[in-house]
Amino acid sequence: MKQTGERETFVVRILNTQNATWQGTVTWTDGKRMESFRSALELIRLIDSTLLEQGAPDTEGPPEGGEA
Repeated sequence: MKQTGERETFVVRILNTQNATWQGTVTWTDGKRMESFRSALELIRLIDSTLLEQGAPDTEGPPEGGEA
């Protein structure tokens, strides 16, 4: 797989679990940003939006050489 963006590292702190999901904070290790999240889906969206901003490759679709 060809990578075009920079790598990011996150620290995820799970503070609570309610309604079968996680609540907590995600911190970017560069120290520039910290966000709270109320569900695992929200956590994934936060991380995904950061990767898209950095120009990381799109992860949707079949892998190279794989079947659809």
